[in-house]
Amino acid sequence: MRARLETRLQRWARRPQSIPLMLLLPAFLVIVFVVLFPLLFSLYTSFTPFRLTKPASLWIFTGIRNYQRIFADWDFWVAFGRTIFFLAVVINLEFLFGLLIALLVNRITYGQRILRTVMMFPMMFSPILVGFQFKFIFNDNIGILNNALQSLGITQHAIPWLVDRWLAMGAIAFAEIWMSTSIFAILLLAGLFAMPKEPIEAARVDGCNNWQVFRHITLPFIMPFAFIAMTIRSLDVARAYDIVDVMTGGGPAGRTELLWTMIARTGYDNARMGEANAMAYVSIILSIAFTAYFFKKLVAARRHMGGAL
Repeated sequence: MRARLETRLQRWARRPQSIPLMLLLPAFLVIVFVVLFPLLFSLYTSFTPFRLTKPASLWIFTGIRNYQRIFADWDFWVAFGRTIFFLAVVINLEFLFGLLIALLVNRITYGQRILRTVMMFPMMFSPILVGFQFKFIFNDNIGILNNALQSLGITQHAIPWLVDRWLAMGAIAFAEIWMSTSIFAILLLAGLFAMPKEPIEAARVDGCNNWQVFRHITLPFIMPFAFIAMTIRSLDVARAYDIVDVMTGGGPAGRTELLWTMIARTGYDNARMGEANAMAYVSIILSIAFTAYFFKKLVAARRHMGGAL
């Protein structure tokens, strides 16, 4: 029996169509054990009262009780809404700043390659490192920003950047924008490089000014690149954790807590891993919704660009 099985495997391996499958097999196994298995395990635990301090609770099936609990939790919906608001503000500001940088770099004749390299520096830093960097910049007592403002005579007292509710959210948003605006700048600059010159020349011959050329030709052409960047960043910001946890830890009094910092606190600090996994799967709906929205906008922008050009 064993000899027959080995013979069949050898015959299958000799077939030409089996070579691609054999080459893809290691990658497939990695995906199964590193991605698929943990995903299915976390989905199962979301239907259990699993606690890290009580391993036996892993085998108790409670149905949708965790989901009912989080849907009735006001703090969860506050964190959910705060995450959507944070995502919308950060992505729109990153797009505006990235567009401005891309337009400026596109007009520079000398040193453009150096500037493109410098633009990529912020996105090379780890989010944890960025969080610590801005935590010390916005620190009340030893922060560079407060010391500079007081030295210049702009303020007399230290500003509680990471203690006040809105200032803390602004500080976190500033750190996110500083780190990831380069993604928009690079993709939009690639769109400007790929844009044909003929429509712009024809518009100028027809008497269009710079704003009309930008509004009706340049912007529609680069919007597909912008929606690609928005899709990438929406997935990142929707599960933002590192910078928030390092800078404020979700404080003060949970006023800067986003969805994934709440999930981490529920799962690790409070050891309620089953409930935390249920929150995580609800948050996936947020990521899917933003991805579908930006993909729809991307298709519409491409269709509009094709009709216009």
